[in-house]
Amino acid sequence: MIIPPNFLTPYVHFPLKTTTDRCVSTKNRYSSLVSVDLELLQRISLAVSQARTVQTVLPMIVSGLVETAHFGLARIWLTEAGPKSQGRWLQLAASAGRSQVDGTEWTRLDGEFSRIAFGPRKIGHIAQQAESLRLDEREVAHSHWTVHPDWIVREGFKGFAGHPLLFRGDVLGVLAIFSREPVSTQQFQWLRLFADQAAVAIANARAFEEIDQLRQKLEQENEYLKSEVKENFGGFVGKSPALGKLLQQIELVAPMDTSVLVFGESGTGKELVARGIHEKSKRRQRTLVKVNCASIPQELFESEFFGHVKGAFTGAMRDRAGRFQLADGGTLLLDEIGEIPLALQGKLLRVLQEGEFERVGDERTHRVDVRIIAATNRNLVEEIAAGRFRQDLYYRLSVFPLEVPPLRARVEDIPLLATYFLEQISKRDRSPLPRLTEGNVKQLMEYSWPGNIRELQNVLERAVILARGGALQFELEEGAAAGEKPGVASMTKQQWLESQRAEIVAALELTGGRIYGTGGAAERLRVRPTTLASRMDALGIKKK
Repeated sequence: MIIPPNFLTPYVHFPLKTTTDRCVSTKNRYSSLVSVDLELLQRISLAVSQARTVQTVLPMIVSGLVETAHFGLARIWLTEAGPKSQGRWLQLAASAGRSQVDGTEWTRLDGEFSRIAFGPRKIGHIAQQAESLRLDEREVAHSHWTVHPDWIVREGFKGFAGHPLLFRGDVLGVLAIFSREPVSTQQFQWLRLFADQAAVAIANARAFEEIDQLRQKLEQENEYLKSEVKENFGGFVGKSPALGKLLQQIELVAPMDTSVLVFGESGTGKELVARGIHEKSKRRQRTLVKVNCASIPQELFESEFFGHVKGAFTGAMRDRAGRFQLADGGTLLLDEIGEIPLALQGKLLRVLQEGEFERVGDERTHRVDVRIIAATNRNLVEEIAAGRFRQDLYYRLSVFPLEVPPLRARVEDIPLLATYFLEQISKRDRSPLPRLTEGNVKQLMEYSWPGNIRELQNVLERAVILARGGALQFELEEGAAAGEKPGVASMTKQQWLESQRAEIVAALELTGGRIYGTGGAAERLRVRPTTLASRMDALGIKKK
């Protein structure tokens, strides 16, 4: 609820009657004082109530108290939630005043009292007890209340007043002033009223900011989803056992919030797997945001992930939400996770562990609830051994590793995939559906597809363009028969197996003969353990 600026007026009462000249004189002085204070209160409150952001509201409050009410120093601390072990604390958010000794402007927000715990000294006591505090000349310099009594004396402060900023029972922060004159009862009372309105103004500003952030996030999500609709081409098509096993794993892990590491060769559809997990999860009503880590310049990684504030670096013309903030409540796909610089991996680990991050150039900590799906075509175990990837981050990401089979492992799906892609191309280009002959199918199934499904899609689209309504002819690399490693000339199955012998033996030696588990030979060779075991049997290789 937004409170009008003059809402406090009914609560300020004036004396109604006097019976002696002395009382009349006292009444006149009191009325004059209250009139000045009320005018001051309304003037500042009117300006404050019209502000829409906390960054605008707070400086207006402290500057108004110093410049108009002539207090020596006015400050506002806002409540922040720290880690559970630290509890709540106060962060200095606005400061105004000037030293009478050397003329220094007290506007800096860093330094000794920029962060104060609930409890000790004046400010911590006000926040902890949710009670106002007024100190006279003798008390304000007492060591129980201040860390630097000599500073109080040097600056000539004779009074202190502090009020909790309360809104609906919550302590939003603390408003405090130091005065070079004793703080009167009347000043203390109207400052209490002013603190109440300041708390409402801060709450309103936060509400406006939240609405604006939600609006911006909705706009960003809409733009993001528009681009994703253009990029999303294809789906899960096929009936092979390899695809069936993959779909079972997706069904199994999707309802959980578990981090998933999707690995497989380029072009196998790792992003499609991530989309399938998201769409079957409880987060499906929110956005699936993807980041291609290989396409981000190294100096922009942190800004891309966590966002930045205006002026954080050259070219930062406005505040920008990062991918983590955009994916709050949803799923974040970190594609090509192996490309993240080692220096940033620690910050990424912190977000995964604590759900907290800071935008570039911002001291405020943000909390997010994001499910992470990472994808890579690299062997991260080898990257760890080479010192290019953090082991603790790997274990955090690979709670549920999921391998996407290459197209040569699901040859029986190729006719279905080819038909599906040709239908999509025909529908998109509004052209007749090309005919896929038996010879075409045989040619496609005999090829090893080193580029996997992405290559199949490209080959089909290129064939449609070249056919010009005639027969389809595919441009495929020579000597890449099905079942071969990409780039290896055509050979018998046994010859191909023999070509694997040295690689398998080397992997077994490196792992001490261990096939299964993290760091095992199967993982190093990027094959299923059962596949490796069958190849070892066919080659007569025994575990040492």
